Amino acid sequence: MSVNLGTLEAHLATRSYVEGYTPSQADVHVFKAISAAPDAAANPNVARWYKHIQSYAAEHDSLPGSSKAGEAFFGDAAAAPAKEAAAEDDEDIDLFGSDDEVDEEAERIKAERVREYEAKKANKPKTAAKSVVTLDVKPWDDETDMVELEKSVRSIEQDGLLWGASTLVAVGFGIKKLQINLVIEDDKVSLDELQEKIAEFDDYVQSTDIAAMQKL
Repeated sequence: MSVNLGTLEAHLATRSYVEGYTPSQADVHVFKAISAAPDAAANPNVARWYKHIQSYAAEHDSLPGSSKAGEAFFGDAAAAPAKEAAAEDDEDIDLFGSDDEVDEEAERIKAERVREYEAKKANKPKTAAKSVVTLDVKPWDDETDMVELEKSVRSIEQDGLLWGASTLVAVGFGIKKLQINLVIEDDKVSLDELQEKIAEFDDYVQSTDIAAMQKL
């Protein structure tokens, strides 16, 4: 029996194997019927497949499946009875792969890509929510040392807190309040707790107010 290389070439143009998605006895059956390596110029797909199956030479006997599927590529009449019997067998294997097999493979690939996307999304670091705050710090009177007051306020350090620019704003009767900007990470810094800490400098601080606040 001889292999019809033209039929095999057309079959392998869209597939890697004679049957299914892995090497099987169908590949071995057809491979052994080809006396020499096919011409890559005339039958490039067959030549590629032949070289690949040849690399499994030591495993030919242990490969799964049946050789029946390989009969479709034999050109002599001896193979005809086998083809007819296969056509009548309800459980015969579809050489070209069923639509169900194609759909299952497409769904598997799609599901795998979705899992990869979800994994990347889950591992992506989240951007910390931040706010820009303008804080008014009021002294007791016009004799309060505003330099020391500001120095005390800025001495408060904690993770997620960054002090910014400041200015003194006149409020009347010679009294000036400290207006200071700061940036906070919302999950790390509580403004209520921060104001309580500033109020502890009671030699200088009478009270504090949030003058403005904006999310970054």
